[in-house]
Order: sequence, then C-alpha cells, then structure tokens
Amino acid sequence: MKTIALVPAAGMGKRMGASINKQYLHLAGKPILAHTLELFQQADFIDEIYPIVPQEEIDYCRDNVVEKYGITKVRQIIAGGAERQNSVLNGLRAVAMSTAGIVVIHDGVRPLVPLDVVRRSVELAAEHDGALVAVPAKDTVKIVKGAFVISTPPRDSLWLAQTPQTFRYGIIRHAHETAEAEGFIGTDDASLLERTGKKVHIVIGDYRNIKITTPEDLVLAEAFLKN
Repeated sequence: MKTIALVPAAGMGKRMGASINKQYLHLAGKPILAHTLELFQQADFIDEIYPIVPQEEIDYCRDNVVEKYGITKVRQIIAGGAERQNSVLNGLRAVAMSTAGIVVIHDGVRPLVPLDVVRRSVELAAEHDGALVAVPAKDTVKIVKGAFVISTPPRDSLWLAQTPQTFRYGIIRHAHETAEAEGFIGTDDASLLERTGKKVHIVIGDYRNIKITTPEDLVLAEAFLKN
C-alpha cells in the first residue's frame, strides 16, 4: 500500500494583494508550491504526490512547477473545488483506492515543515485513526461574543492546528464523503474525522511551519530559510 501526499493549493490568495495566486509567488527564487512539492519529492516514505490547483492553472502548474523543478513523483494534477474541503475530496477520489494506504494532506503554502514531523505523522496515522500536526498555543486565547470577552479557556489545553494531517485512506475518505452528504463544512480535515467519533493523535509540530497567506508571512519565511 502506498503513502500518498495530497497538496491542496487552489486558494486565490487575495490577502497577498499580488497579481498571481500565492502558491506561485517566489520564495528564495522559486515558487512557494515548488518548495513544498520538493519536500515530498525528497521524502523516501512518500510514493506519490497529487497537487490540487484551480482547473485553469493545471497547465501552468505542470509547466512552471512540476516539470521545471523535476517533481517526478507527481502522478496527476487535480482540479480543485469551490472550497478547500471540496478540493481535498476531489483529490481523494482521484487516488486509486486499491493502492492507497496512508494519505498525507498538506497545504501547498506550508513549505517549511520538517520532514521528520511528516514522517512521524505517517507513523502515527498507521497506528491510530488520524494524526494532526499542531503546536501549543503561546498566547492566551479569549472567547468573545460581540465586543466582550465571555471566557478564557486554559491555555494548556489549546493547540494550533497545522498540516500535514495524515490518515488511513478509507477513514478520511469516509469522513469527507459523509460531510459532503450532510452538507457539513469543517475548518480542517481532522474536524471531519472528529465528528464521526474517530480519535486524532497529536504530532508535535514546529512554529516555523507557517502558512504563507500575507506579505508578512512571506518575509518571515524568507528569514527562516536564511537561518
């Protein structure tokens, strides 16, 4: 059974204020998405990669990222959907059910995740229902209604979810199919599993594993790469 990487990168990146979508902005001289795909290309425990991009960007992604940077593990570039959740389900449906064992779902604009974190998520997903990379919250979090604080949850119970989020293929596809049938939209893939009663194991992540969504994030990512 294969370990598959689904890499959703179908976002429009409006907060970047750029003329191209954020996944193609350059970080240290190459597209952000190229950095992310190269991580999985280098990982000996990843068998196949499936980038998920807007339909109209498939040729651009193939020419300017996959082929230009020699990402030979890419088996298919998949058309995304209206929401990230729809895009991931498109990816799950495109993967051969007979050969997929573990599915690693990782944001295309998180190019700085350490490979040992990804490997650990794969190992834990094989043992449990799913594995979620996350880091403990550093700041105090407030629950707010209107303009007023209504409670302050204990910080030691709060974690910030990242990707990858890793699952056995059958479990995560069932969770996505169920959510679609019931019209439920979750904030991440793990939340779809949680609502089916499955348990998701935490993998301690890395604070440098940022999601690049604003110009400030791009500056920070450049600094992390230099150091």
